[in-house]
Amino acid sequence: MKNVAVVGSQWGDEGKGKIVDWLSEQADVVIRFQGGHNAGHTLVIDGVTYKLRLLPSGIVRKNKISIIGNGVVVDPWALLDEIKEIGEKGVDVNSENFMISEAANLILPFHREMDEIREDAAGKSKIGTTRRGIGPAYEDKVGRRSIRVMDLRSEKNLNQRLETVLLHHNAIRKGLGKKIYEKNQLKEDLLKIAPDILKFSAPVWLKIDQFKKQKKKILFEGAQGILLDVDHGTYPFVTSSNTVASSAATGTGCGPNSINYVLGITKAYTTRVGEGPFPTELVDGIGELLGTRGKEFGTVTSRKRRCGWFDGVLVRQTIKVSGIDGIALTKLDVLDELDEIKMCVEYDLNGKKINYLPAAVEDQLKIKPIYKTFDGWKTPTNGIKNIDDLPDNAKKYVFAIEDFIGAKISSISTSPERDDTILVENPFEI
Repeated sequence: MKNVAVVGSQWGDEGKGKIVDWLSEQADVVIRFQGGHNAGHTLVIDGVTYKLRLLPSGIVRKNKISIIGNGVVVDPWALLDEIKEIGEKGVDVNSENFMISEAANLILPFHREMDEIREDAAGKSKIGTTRRGIGPAYEDKVGRRSIRVMDLRSEKNLNQRLETVLLHHNAIRKGLGKKIYEKNQLKEDLLKIAPDILKFSAPVWLKIDQFKKQKKKILFEGAQGILLDVDHGTYPFVTSSNTVASSAATGTGCGPNSINYVLGITKAYTTRVGEGPFPTELVDGIGELLGTRGKEFGTVTSRKRRCGWFDGVLVRQTIKVSGIDGIALTKLDVLDELDEIKMCVEYDLNGKKINYLPAAVEDQLKIKPIYKTFDGWKTPTNGIKNIDDLPDNAKKYVFAIEDFIGAKISSISTSPERDDTILVENPFEI
Protein backbone atom coordinates (compact mmCIF):
# COMPACT_ATOMS: atom_id res chain seq x y z
CA MET A 1 0.00 0.00 0.00
CA LYS A 2 1.46 3.33 -1.09
CA ASN A 3 1.15 6.74 0.54
CA VAL A 4 1.69 9.65 -1.83
CA ALA A 5 2.84 13.23 -1.21
CA VAL A 6 1.94 15.86 -3.81
CA VAL A 7 4.01 19.03 -4.11
CA GLY A 8 4.35 21.81 -6.65
CA SER A 9 7.74 21.76 -8.39
CA GLN A 10 7.71 25.43 -9.44
CA TRP A 11 6.27 28.60 -7.83
CA GLY A 12 2.84 27.10 -7.21
CA ASP A 13 -0.22 27.29 -9.47
CA GLU A 14 0.96 24.22 -11.38
CA GLY A 15 -2.53 22.74 -11.64
CA LYS A 16 -2.43 20.62 -8.48
CA GLY A 17 -6.21 20.74 -8.07
CA LYS A 18 -6.98 18.44 -10.99
CA ILE A 19 -4.24 15.94 -10.11
CA VAL A 20 -5.01 15.93 -6.40
CA ASP A 21 -8.69 15.42 -7.19
CA TRP A 22 -7.87 12.36 -9.29
CA LEU A 23 -5.59 10.96 -6.56
CA SER A 24 -8.05 11.77 -3.76
CA GLU A 25 -10.62 9.53 -5.44
CA GLN A 26 -8.24 6.61 -4.87
CA ALA A 27 -7.07 7.64 -1.40
CA ASP A 28 -8.79 6.86 1.89
CA VAL A 29 -7.31 9.83 3.75
CA VAL A 30 -6.28 13.26 2.40
CA ILE A 31 -4.10 15.51 4.59
CA ARG A 32 -3.03 19.15 4.18
CA PHE A 33 0.39 19.56 5.79
CA GLN A 34 1.49 23.22 5.37
CA GLY A 35 0.39 26.67 4.26
CA GLY A 36 -2.91 28.35 4.94
CA HIS A 37 -5.79 29.84 2.98
CA ASN A 38 -3.39 31.78 0.77
CA ALA A 39 -3.38 29.10 -1.93
CA GLY A 40 -6.32 27.31 -3.46
CA HIS A 41 -7.40 24.34 -5.53
CA THR A 42 -10.24 24.46 -8.03
CA LEU A 43 -12.08 21.15 -8.43
CA VAL A 44 -14.87 20.37 -10.86
CA ILE A 45 -16.86 17.27 -9.93
CA ASP A 46 -20.05 16.24 -11.73
CA GLY A 47 -20.32 19.74 -13.14
CA VAL A 48 -20.02 21.44 -9.73
CA THR A 49 -17.06 23.77 -9.15
CA TYR A 50 -15.45 23.83 -5.71
CA LYS A 51 -12.80 26.40 -4.80
CA LEU A 52 -10.98 25.06 -1.77
CA ARG A 53 -8.52 27.10 0.23
CA LEU A 54 -8.02 25.33 3.56
CA LEU A 55 -10.05 22.16 3.26
CA PRO A 56 -8.24 19.16 1.77
CA SER A 57 -9.43 18.05 -1.66
CA GLY A 58 -10.88 14.81 -0.34
CA ILE A 59 -13.63 16.68 1.49
CA VAL A 60 -15.84 16.88 -1.60
CA ARG A 61 -15.83 13.09 -2.01
CA LYS A 62 -17.88 10.63 0.00
CA ASN A 63 -16.28 8.08 2.30
CA LYS A 64 -13.00 10.00 2.54
CA ILE A 65 -11.34 11.36 5.66
CA SER A 66 -9.86 14.86 5.34
CA ILE A 67 -7.34 16.27 7.77
CA ILE A 68 -5.66 19.62 8.43
CA GLY A 69 -2.27 18.88 9.95
CA ASN A 70 -0.27 20.73 12.58
CA GLY A 71 1.90 22.34 9.89
CA VAL A 72 -1.03 24.39 8.55
CA VAL A 73 -1.94 27.81 9.93
CA VAL A 74 -5.71 28.11 10.20
CA ASP A 75 -7.89 31.21 10.02
CA PRO A 76 -10.85 29.80 11.98
CA TRP A 77 -13.39 32.21 10.48
CA ALA A 78 -12.17 31.51 6.94
CA LEU A 79 -12.42 27.79 7.65
CA LEU A 80 -15.98 28.02 8.92
CA ASP A 81 -16.93 30.16 5.91
CA GLU A 82 -15.46 27.55 3.59
CA ILE A 83 -17.33 24.74 5.36
CA LYS A 84 -20.55 26.72 4.98
CA GLU A 85 -19.79 27.51 1.34
CA ILE A 86 -19.35 23.89 0.28
CA GLY A 87 -22.21 22.85 2.55
CA GLU A 88 -24.47 24.95 0.35
CA LYS A 89 -23.27 22.80 -2.54
CA GLY A 90 -24.31 19.61 -0.79
CA VAL A 91 -21.06 18.64 0.98
CA ASP A 92 -21.55 17.59 4.61
CA VAL A 93 -18.48 18.35 6.74
CA ASN A 94 -18.65 16.55 10.07
CA SER A 95 -16.40 15.10 12.76
CA GLU A 96 -16.41 11.73 11.00
CA ASN A 97 -14.96 12.94 7.70
CA PHE A 98 -12.92 15.95 8.82
CA MET A 99 -10.45 16.71 11.59
CA ILE A 100 -7.98 19.44 12.53
CA SER A 101 -4.79 18.88 14.45
CA GLU A 102 -5.15 20.17 17.98
CA ALA A 103 -1.64 21.58 17.52
CA ALA A 104 -2.48 23.66 14.45
CA ASN A 105 -1.77 27.38 14.90
CA LEU A 106 -4.46 30.01 14.37
CA ILE A 107 -4.38 33.06 12.13
CA LEU A 108 -6.01 35.94 13.99
CA PRO A 109 -7.19 39.36 12.77
CA PHE A 110 -4.05 41.16 13.94
CA HIS A 111 -1.98 38.78 11.77
CA ARG A 112 -3.88 39.91 8.68
CA GLU A 113 -3.46 43.56 9.67
CA MET A 114 0.27 43.11 10.25
CA ASP A 115 0.61 41.46 6.84
CA GLU A 116 -1.06 44.47 5.20
CA ILE A 117 0.90 47.02 7.25
CA ARG A 118 4.22 45.48 6.27
CA GLU A 119 3.40 45.10 2.59
CA ASP A 120 2.16 48.68 2.34
CA ALA A 121 5.23 50.00 4.14
CA ALA A 122 7.69 47.95 2.06
CA GLY A 123 7.14 49.86 -1.19
CA LYS A 124 9.39 48.45 -3.92
CA SER A 125 10.73 45.85 -1.48
CA LYS A 126 7.35 44.19 -0.95
CA ILE A 127 7.26 40.40 -1.06
CA GLY A 128 3.90 40.13 -2.80
CA THR A 129 2.07 38.24 -0.07
CA THR A 130 -1.64 37.45 -0.25
CA ARG A 131 -2.19 39.67 2.83
CA ARG A 132 -3.98 36.89 4.67
CA GLY A 133 -1.75 36.84 7.76
CA ILE A 134 0.14 33.68 6.89
CA GLY A 135 3.66 35.03 7.54
CA PRO A 136 2.91 36.76 10.85
CA ALA A 137 1.10 33.64 12.08
CA TYR A 138 4.10 31.45 11.32
CA GLU A 139 6.35 34.00 13.03
CA ASP A 140 4.29 33.69 16.20
CA LYS A 141 4.46 29.91 15.95
CA VAL A 142 8.26 29.96 15.80
CA GLY A 143 8.31 32.66 18.50
CA ARG A 144 6.32 30.30 20.78
CA ARG A 145 3.57 32.81 21.43
CA SER A 146 0.94 31.51 19.02
CA ILE A 147 -2.65 30.54 19.78
CA ARG A 148 -3.29 26.90 18.85
CA VAL A 149 -6.52 25.00 18.35
CA MET A 150 -6.16 23.35 21.74
CA ASP A 151 -6.01 26.77 23.44
CA LEU A 152 -9.68 27.33 22.62
CA ARG A 153 -10.70 24.73 25.22
CA SER A 154 -10.11 26.96 28.25
CA GLU A 155 -11.06 30.62 28.65
CA LYS A 156 -8.40 31.05 31.31
CA ASN A 157 -5.70 29.58 29.10
CA LEU A 158 -6.87 31.52 26.05
CA ASN A 159 -6.79 34.76 28.04
CA GLN A 160 -3.20 34.12 29.10
CA ARG A 161 -2.10 33.15 25.58
CA LEU A 162 -3.70 36.27 24.10
CA GLU A 163 -1.92 38.48 26.63
CA THR A 164 1.40 36.94 25.58
CA VAL A 165 0.91 37.32 21.84
CA LEU A 166 -0.60 40.82 22.06
CA LEU A 167 2.27 42.04 24.25
CA HIS A 168 4.49 41.35 21.24
CA HIS A 169 2.18 42.65 18.53
CA ASN A 170 1.10 45.81 20.32
CA ALA A 171 4.71 46.81 20.89
CA ILE A 172 5.27 46.61 17.13
CA ARG A 173 2.00 48.38 16.38
CA LYS A 174 2.92 51.25 18.70
CA GLY A 175 6.27 51.57 17.00
CA LEU A 176 4.53 51.80 13.63
CA GLY A 177 2.07 54.37 14.91
CA LYS A 178 -0.88 51.98 14.73
CA LYS A 179 -3.69 51.52 17.23
CA ILE A 180 -3.06 48.79 19.80
CA TYR A 181 -5.18 45.66 19.56
CA GLU A 182 -7.74 45.06 22.32
CA LYS A 183 -7.80 41.59 23.84
CA ASN A 184 -11.32 41.24 25.26
CA GLN A 185 -13.32 41.53 22.07
CA LEU A 186 -11.03 39.07 20.30
CA LYS A 187 -11.29 36.63 23.18
CA GLU A 188 -15.08 36.89 23.06
CA ASP A 189 -15.08 36.31 19.30
CA LEU A 190 -12.84 33.25 19.64
CA LEU A 191 -14.87 31.73 22.46
CA LYS A 192 -17.98 32.19 20.33
CA ILE A 193 -16.63 30.00 17.52
CA ALA A 194 -14.59 27.66 19.75
CA PRO A 195 -17.23 24.87 19.84
CA ASP A 196 -17.49 24.90 16.04
CA ILE A 197 -13.73 24.44 15.72
CA LEU A 198 -13.10 22.10 18.65
CA LYS A 199 -15.60 19.50 17.43
CA PHE A 200 -13.11 18.75 14.66
CA SER A 201 -10.01 18.82 16.91
CA ALA A 202 -8.01 15.59 17.20
CA PRO A 203 -4.50 14.22 17.88
CA VAL A 204 -3.78 13.85 14.18
CA TRP A 205 -0.44 12.06 14.62
CA LEU A 206 -2.24 9.29 16.51
CA LYS A 207 -4.98 9.03 13.89
CA ILE A 208 -2.39 8.72 11.12
CA ASP A 209 -0.69 5.90 13.00
CA GLN A 210 -4.03 4.11 13.21
CA PHE A 211 -4.68 4.64 9.50
CA LYS A 212 -1.27 3.19 8.64
CA LYS A 213 -2.01 0.07 10.70
CA GLN A 214 -5.33 -0.24 8.88
CA LYS A 215 -3.45 -0.10 5.54
CA LYS A 216 -5.36 2.97 4.37
CA LYS A 217 -4.04 4.92 1.40
CA ILE A 218 -2.94 8.38 2.52
CA LEU A 219 -2.53 11.38 0.23
CA PHE A 220 -0.43 14.22 1.64
CA GLU A 221 -1.48 17.44 -0.07
CA GLY A 222 0.93 20.36 -0.29
CA ALA A 223 0.20 23.98 -1.12
CA GLN A 224 2.18 26.49 -3.21
CA GLY A 225 5.44 25.26 -4.79
CA ILE A 226 8.98 24.31 -3.80
CA LEU A 227 10.43 27.55 -5.17
CA LEU A 228 8.38 29.32 -2.49
CA ASP A 229 9.88 27.19 0.28
CA VAL A 230 11.25 29.37 3.07
CA ASP A 231 14.59 27.51 2.97
CA HIS A 232 14.90 26.34 -0.63
CA GLY A 233 12.98 28.97 -2.58
CA THR A 234 13.80 32.41 -3.98
CA TYR A 235 14.25 33.93 -0.52
CA PRO A 236 13.02 36.42 0.65
CA PHE A 237 10.31 36.23 -2.04
CA VAL A 238 8.89 33.05 -0.54
CA THR A 239 6.10 31.83 1.67
CA SER A 240 6.62 31.29 5.41
CA SER A 241 6.50 27.51 5.51
CA ASN A 242 8.47 24.60 4.09
CA THR A 243 6.75 23.45 0.91
CA VAL A 244 9.08 20.51 0.18
CA ALA A 245 7.80 16.93 0.47
CA SER A 246 9.60 16.25 3.75
CA SER A 247 7.20 18.72 5.38
CA ALA A 248 4.47 16.14 4.91
CA ALA A 249 6.07 14.27 7.81
CA THR A 250 6.70 17.20 10.17
CA GLY A 251 3.43 18.91 9.25
CA THR A 252 1.30 15.93 10.21
CA GLY A 253 3.24 13.98 12.84
CA CYS A 254 4.40 10.89 11.00
CA GLY A 255 7.83 9.61 10.05
CA PRO A 256 9.33 10.22 6.61
CA ASN A 257 9.03 6.49 5.92
CA SER A 258 5.27 7.06 5.80
CA ILE A 259 5.71 8.66 2.37
CA ASN A 260 6.30 6.12 -0.38
CA TYR A 261 6.05 8.27 -3.50
CA VAL A 262 6.54 12.00 -4.11
CA LEU A 263 4.67 13.44 -7.07
CA GLY A 264 5.74 16.85 -8.35
CA ILE A 265 3.12 18.80 -10.24
CA THR A 266 4.90 20.62 -13.07
CA LYS A 267 3.53 23.07 -15.61
CA ALA A 268 4.74 22.74 -19.23
CA TYR A 269 5.81 26.38 -18.97
CA THR A 270 6.48 28.54 -15.89
CA THR A 271 4.38 31.03 -13.93
CA ARG A 272 4.77 33.00 -10.75
CA VAL A 273 2.50 35.27 -8.73
CA GLY A 274 3.82 38.26 -6.84
CA GLU A 275 7.30 39.70 -6.67
CA GLY A 276 10.69 38.06 -6.99
CA PRO A 277 13.18 36.59 -9.47
CA PHE A 278 11.85 34.84 -12.57
CA PRO A 279 14.68 34.05 -15.04
CA THR A 280 12.50 32.90 -17.97
CA GLU A 281 9.74 35.51 -17.62
CA LEU A 282 8.26 36.73 -20.91
CA VAL A 283 6.98 40.31 -20.95
CA ASP A 284 5.88 40.13 -24.56
CA GLY A 285 3.09 38.76 -26.73
CA ILE A 286 4.04 35.16 -26.04
CA GLY A 287 3.82 35.77 -22.29
CA GLU A 288 0.40 37.31 -22.80
CA LEU A 289 -0.68 34.35 -24.95
CA LEU A 290 0.38 31.86 -22.29
CA GLY A 291 -1.52 33.83 -19.65
CA THR A 292 -4.65 34.06 -21.76
CA ARG A 293 -4.72 30.45 -22.99
CA GLY A 294 -3.71 29.12 -19.58
CA LYS A 295 -6.22 31.31 -17.70
CA GLU A 296 -3.41 32.37 -15.42
CA PHE A 297 -5.22 34.05 -12.56
CA GLY A 298 -4.97 33.01 -8.91
CA THR A 299 -7.74 30.83 -7.41
CA VAL A 300 -7.73 32.74 -4.13
CA THR A 301 -6.61 36.26 -5.06
CA SER A 302 -7.47 36.46 -8.80
CA ARG A 303 -4.06 38.08 -9.27
CA LYS A 304 -2.62 37.85 -12.76
CA ARG A 305 0.29 35.42 -12.98
CA ARG A 306 3.59 36.22 -14.64
CA CYS A 307 4.37 33.75 -17.44
CA GLY A 308 7.54 32.43 -19.05
CA TRP A 309 9.24 29.49 -20.72
CA PHE A 310 9.77 26.18 -18.94
CA ASP A 311 12.81 26.44 -16.67
CA GLY A 312 14.40 23.00 -16.67
CA VAL A 313 17.23 24.12 -14.39
CA LEU A 314 14.79 25.09 -11.65
CA VAL A 315 12.63 21.99 -11.92
CA ARG A 316 15.67 19.70 -11.93
CA GLN A 317 16.81 21.45 -8.74
CA THR A 318 13.44 21.16 -6.97
CA ILE A 319 13.27 17.48 -7.90
CA LYS A 320 16.55 16.90 -6.08
CA VAL A 321 15.66 19.10 -3.10
CA SER A 322 12.26 17.50 -2.56
CA GLY A 323 13.02 13.90 -3.53
CA ILE A 324 10.43 13.86 -6.31
CA ASP A 325 9.90 10.41 -7.84
CA GLY A 326 7.77 11.43 -10.79
CA ILE A 327 6.08 14.49 -12.25
CA ALA A 328 2.60 15.21 -13.50
CA LEU A 329 3.07 17.55 -16.47
CA THR A 330 0.17 19.97 -16.78
CA LYS A 331 -1.17 22.47 -19.32
CA LEU A 332 0.65 21.02 -22.31
CA ASP A 333 -2.27 22.09 -24.49
CA VAL A 334 -1.59 25.77 -23.69
CA LEU A 335 1.47 25.54 -25.97
CA ASP A 336 -0.47 24.22 -28.99
CA GLU A 337 -0.48 27.47 -30.99
CA LEU A 338 3.21 28.35 -30.69
CA ASP A 339 5.62 28.18 -33.64
CA GLU A 340 8.52 27.40 -31.36
CA ILE A 341 8.93 26.54 -27.70
CA LYS A 342 11.92 27.13 -25.48
CA MET A 343 13.29 25.37 -22.41
CA CYS A 344 15.93 26.88 -20.14
CA VAL A 345 18.84 24.42 -19.80
CA GLU A 346 21.50 26.66 -18.25
CA TYR A 347 22.11 30.11 -16.79
CA ASP A 348 24.58 32.86 -17.53
CA LEU A 349 25.74 34.71 -14.42
CA ASN A 350 28.13 37.54 -15.18
CA GLY A 351 29.49 35.69 -18.23
CA LYS A 352 29.87 32.35 -16.41
CA LYS A 353 27.61 29.40 -17.19
CA ILE A 354 26.00 27.71 -14.18
CA ASN A 355 23.57 24.80 -13.95
CA TYR A 356 21.69 25.67 -10.75
CA LEU A 357 19.81 28.56 -9.16
CA PRO A 358 22.20 30.49 -6.88
CA ALA A 359 20.97 31.14 -3.35
CA ALA A 360 21.58 34.91 -3.27
CA VAL A 361 18.64 36.96 -4.53
CA GLU A 362 20.95 39.50 -6.18
CA ASP A 363 22.40 36.67 -8.29
CA GLN A 364 18.96 35.26 -9.02
CA LEU A 365 17.94 38.64 -10.41
CA LYS A 366 21.06 38.86 -12.60
CA ILE A 367 21.06 35.42 -14.23
CA LYS A 368 20.10 35.14 -17.87
CA PRO A 369 18.53 31.96 -19.23
CA ILE A 370 20.21 29.88 -21.92
CA TYR A 371 17.59 28.13 -24.02
CA LYS A 372 17.15 25.04 -26.10
CA THR A 373 14.56 25.64 -28.81
CA PHE A 374 11.95 23.15 -30.03
CA ASP A 375 9.66 23.31 -33.02
CA GLY A 376 6.02 23.80 -32.06
CA TRP A 377 3.39 21.27 -33.09
CA LYS A 378 0.66 23.69 -34.18
CA THR A 379 -1.91 20.94 -33.62
CA PRO A 380 -4.51 20.66 -30.84
CA THR A 381 -3.55 18.30 -28.03
CA ASN A 382 -6.66 19.13 -26.04
CA GLY A 383 -8.31 15.99 -24.71
CA ILE A 384 -5.66 13.48 -25.85
CA LYS A 385 -5.49 10.50 -23.49
CA ASN A 386 -2.79 8.34 -25.11
CA ILE A 387 0.82 9.43 -25.41
CA ASP A 388 1.10 7.83 -28.85
CA ASP A 389 -1.58 10.21 -30.11
CA LEU A 390 0.44 13.32 -29.28
CA PRO A 391 1.95 15.18 -32.23
CA ASP A 392 5.58 14.15 -32.84
CA ASN A 393 6.95 17.56 -31.84
CA ALA A 394 4.93 17.49 -28.63
CA LYS A 395 6.38 14.09 -27.79
CA LYS A 396 9.90 15.38 -28.49
CA TYR A 397 9.30 18.28 -26.09
CA VAL A 398 7.86 16.05 -23.36
CA PHE A 399 10.65 13.49 -23.59
CA ALA A 400 13.27 16.27 -23.63
CA ILE A 401 11.82 17.60 -20.36
CA GLU A 402 11.86 14.13 -18.83
CA ASP A 403 15.45 13.51 -19.89
CA PHE A 404 16.71 16.89 -18.68
CA ILE A 405 15.07 17.02 -15.25
CA GLY A 406 15.93 13.41 -14.40
CA ALA A 407 12.48 12.30 -13.25
CA LYS A 408 9.84 10.20 -14.93
CA ILE A 409 6.74 11.90 -16.29
CA SER A 410 3.94 9.93 -14.65
CA SER A 411 1.08 11.76 -16.36
CA ILE A 412 0.39 14.53 -18.87
CA SER A 413 -2.61 16.83 -18.57
CA THR A 414 -4.09 17.94 -21.89
CA SER A 415 -6.98 20.10 -20.67
CA PRO A 416 -8.53 21.33 -17.41
CA GLU A 417 -11.01 18.43 -17.59
CA ARG A 418 -10.22 15.69 -15.10
CA ASP A 419 -10.34 12.81 -17.60
CA ASP A 420 -8.18 14.53 -20.22
CA THR A 421 -5.00 13.00 -18.88
CA ILE A 422 -2.36 10.71 -20.33
CA LEU A 423 -1.54 8.27 -17.53
CA VAL A 424 1.91 6.70 -17.63
CA GLU A 425 2.03 5.36 -14.08
CA ASN A 426 -0.24 5.58 -11.04
CA PRO A 427 1.69 6.68 -7.91
CA PHE A 428 -0.63 4.63 -5.69
CA GLU A 429 0.06 1.42 -7.62
CA ILE A 430 3.81 1.43 -8.18
